[in-house]
Amino acid sequence: MATLLDKLLFLLLTIFAVLSFFFVGELFPSGTLVTININNKAVYKLPLNKDRVVKVSGPLGDSFVEIKNGKARMRSSPCPQQICVRQGWINRGAIACLPNKVLVAVSGYEQHVHGSGYDAVTQ
Repeated sequence: MATLLDKLLFLLLTIFAVLSFFFVGELFPSGTLVTININNKAVYKLPLNKDRVVKVSGPLGDSFVEIKNGKARMRSSPCPQQICVRQGWINRGAIACLPNKVLVAVSGYEQHVHGSGYDAVTQ
Protein backbone atom coordinates (compact mmCIF):
# COMPACT_ATOMS: atom_id res chain seq x y z
CA MET A 1 0.00 0.00 0.00
CA ALA A 2 1.27 3.46 -0.86
CA THR A 3 2.57 5.50 2.00
CA LEU A 4 1.89 9.19 2.55
CA LEU A 5 5.38 10.01 1.26
CA ASP A 6 4.71 8.09 -1.97
CA LYS A 7 1.44 9.97 -2.50
CA LEU A 8 3.11 13.31 -1.83
CA LEU A 9 5.94 12.54 -4.26
CA PHE A 10 3.45 11.49 -6.93
CA LEU A 11 1.45 14.68 -6.42
CA LEU A 12 4.55 16.88 -6.67
CA LEU A 13 5.77 15.14 -9.82
CA THR A 14 2.34 15.49 -11.42
CA ILE A 15 2.20 19.21 -10.61
CA PHE A 16 5.73 19.68 -11.99
CA ALA A 17 4.84 17.85 -15.21
CA VAL A 18 1.71 19.94 -15.78
CA LEU A 19 3.48 23.23 -15.05
CA SER A 20 6.36 22.36 -17.37
CA PHE A 21 3.99 22.51 -20.36
CA PHE A 22 3.31 26.17 -19.63
CA PHE A 23 7.01 27.09 -19.49
CA VAL A 24 8.17 25.27 -22.63
CA GLY A 25 7.41 28.37 -24.72
CA GLU A 26 9.69 30.44 -22.52
CA LEU A 27 12.53 27.93 -22.66
CA PHE A 28 12.23 27.35 -26.41
CA PRO A 29 10.99 30.56 -28.07
CA SER A 30 9.64 30.63 -31.60
CA GLY A 31 12.21 30.68 -34.33
CA THR A 32 12.70 33.10 -37.21
CA LEU A 33 14.27 30.81 -39.81
CA VAL A 34 13.10 27.66 -41.61
CA THR A 35 15.82 25.33 -42.83
CA ILE A 36 14.82 22.55 -45.21
CA ASN A 37 17.26 19.66 -45.53
CA ILE A 38 17.23 16.82 -48.03
CA ASN A 39 19.55 13.87 -47.38
CA ASN A 40 21.25 15.83 -44.56
CA LYS A 41 22.05 18.76 -46.87
CA ALA A 42 20.49 22.21 -46.35
CA VAL A 43 18.75 23.23 -49.57
CA TYR A 44 16.66 26.16 -48.29
CA LYS A 45 16.99 28.72 -45.50
CA LEU A 46 13.86 30.85 -45.49
CA PRO A 47 12.45 33.51 -43.16
CA LEU A 48 9.48 32.34 -41.14
CA ASN A 49 7.69 35.67 -41.59
CA LYS A 50 7.22 35.39 -45.39
CA ASP A 51 4.34 33.17 -46.57
CA ARG A 52 5.18 30.67 -49.32
CA VAL A 53 4.96 27.06 -50.45
CA VAL A 54 8.23 25.32 -51.35
CA LYS A 55 8.54 22.14 -53.41
CA VAL A 56 11.40 19.85 -52.37
CA SER A 57 12.30 16.64 -54.17
CA GLY A 58 13.33 13.66 -52.08
CA PRO A 59 14.03 10.03 -53.00
CA LEU A 60 10.29 9.15 -53.04
CA GLY A 61 9.14 12.24 -54.91
CA ASP A 62 8.03 15.80 -54.22
CA SER A 63 7.16 17.12 -50.76
CA PHE A 64 5.58 20.53 -50.26
CA VAL A 65 6.49 22.70 -47.26
CA GLU A 66 4.18 25.59 -46.44
CA ILE A 67 5.21 28.66 -44.45
CA LYS A 68 2.34 30.86 -43.31
CA ASN A 69 1.59 33.24 -40.44
CA GLY A 70 4.93 32.60 -38.73
CA LYS A 71 4.57 28.80 -38.78
CA ALA A 72 5.64 25.95 -41.05
CA ARG A 73 4.16 22.57 -41.95
CA MET A 74 4.64 19.69 -44.33
CA ARG A 75 1.69 20.35 -46.62
CA SER A 76 2.02 17.08 -48.55
CA SER A 77 4.51 14.28 -49.00
CA PRO A 78 4.69 11.02 -50.97
CA CYS A 79 5.56 8.97 -47.86
CA PRO A 80 3.16 6.12 -47.06
CA GLN A 81 2.12 6.88 -43.47
CA GLN A 82 1.92 10.70 -43.71
CA ILE A 83 3.24 11.19 -40.16
CA CYS A 84 5.06 14.37 -41.20
CA VAL A 85 1.89 15.84 -42.70
CA ARG A 86 -0.21 14.96 -39.63
CA GLN A 87 2.30 16.70 -37.34
CA GLY A 88 0.74 20.02 -38.38
CA TRP A 89 2.04 23.54 -37.91
CA ILE A 90 5.22 24.33 -35.94
CA ASN A 91 6.96 27.56 -34.93
CA ARG A 92 9.85 25.79 -33.15
CA GLY A 93 11.42 22.36 -33.43
CA ALA A 94 11.35 20.18 -36.52
CA ILE A 95 9.29 17.97 -38.79
CA ALA A 96 11.01 14.90 -40.21
CA CYS A 97 9.84 12.89 -43.19
CA LEU A 98 12.13 9.90 -42.81
CA PRO A 99 10.98 7.91 -45.87
CA ASN A 100 11.52 10.91 -48.18
CA LYS A 101 14.61 12.11 -46.24
CA VAL A 102 13.26 15.65 -45.77
CA LEU A 103 13.77 17.64 -42.57
CA VAL A 104 12.05 20.96 -41.88
CA ALA A 105 13.61 22.74 -38.90
CA VAL A 106 12.52 26.03 -37.35
CA SER A 107 15.34 27.78 -35.56
CA GLY A 108 17.31 30.95 -35.84
CA TYR A 109 16.90 32.78 -32.62
CA GLU A 110 19.15 35.71 -31.77
CA GLN A 111 22.18 34.82 -33.90
CA HIS A 112 20.22 34.99 -37.16
CA VAL A 113 18.22 38.04 -36.17
CA HIS A 114 21.34 40.08 -35.40
CA GLY A 115 23.45 38.47 -38.11
CA SER A 116 26.42 37.71 -35.89
CA GLY A 117 26.73 34.11 -37.12
CA TYR A 118 27.86 32.92 -33.69
CA ASP A 119 26.10 30.77 -31.18
CA ALA A 120 26.81 30.22 -27.51
CA VAL A 121 29.34 27.48 -28.24
CA THR A 122 31.46 29.32 -30.81
CA GLN A 123 31.61 32.74 -29.15
